[in-house]
Amino acid sequence: MTIEVLTPDDRLYVGEGTMVVAPGKDGNLGIMENHAPLITTLKEGKVEIETPEGRKSFDVSGGVLEVLKNKVIVLAE
Repeated sequence: MTIEVLTPDDRLYVGEGTMVVAPGKDGNLGIMENHAPLITTLKEGKVEIETPEGRKSFDVSGGVLEVLKNKVIVLAE
């Protein structure tokens, strides 16, 4: 699936991945391929991505996560 992690100032990650774990407002979210469409807010924590090159993680202080048609977009603060 395609994953984008964006901030107002930068593109932290754009590429392929097999899993995203993000700090949702009501607990951690695990997103894998063919996940149902979803829009949710994020709280402070780490967004972790499993990529072909290995695991990447990014600290976020909040934001929004959208899943649609095997594409995950994280708009991070």
